[in-house]
Amino acid sequence: MTLHNLQKPPSSLVNKKLLIDIIGLELIALIVVVGYKLSPMLLPKADLTVTPEAACDLHRQACSVALPGGGRAELGMGSRPIPMVKPFEVVVAASGFTPERVEVDFSGIDMNMGLNRPQLTRRGDGKFVAEATLPVCITGGMDWQATVLIETGSQRIAIPYRFSTGRHD
Repeated sequence: MTLHNLQKPPSSLVNKKLLIDIIGLELIALIVVVGYKLSPMLLPKADLTVTPEAACDLHRQACSVALPGGGRAELGMGSRPIPMVKPFEVVVAASGFTPERVEVDFSGIDMNMGLNRPQLTRRGDGKFVAEATLPVCITGGMDWQATVLIETGSQRIAIPYRFSTGRHD
């Protein structure tokens, strides 16, 4: 090997390093794009958030809200009080507008309980229904947020309801 070869790396090594760098950058870009595309599934985005009355108790009754553009949306649970680890029916009733899609995202307030977002099926008369099951919390009581996600075609509406389980049973 000559002194000239030691000072200058062969062009094939430079090409391999450049190729590895390009592949690394493309993988990072792919991860960013996939994360961006999947983010609405994990973190629902809304064009409009409507806050229901805090006094409404889903353990006792269905709760409804008036929407700013007209119409009402009502969330009701098929079992009262809302059970843990037992399937129960979730019903969203829409009046004055026609949703294209309805989901309810159940999330723990102080503890991540995993993705729990059933898509409701249209049943007619503006009603959408699904079966849901809330996991048990090892600490006993659990504070939840059930966010009704309504897609109307022109906007996505979020209605966050809060309730607790494990203290009413």
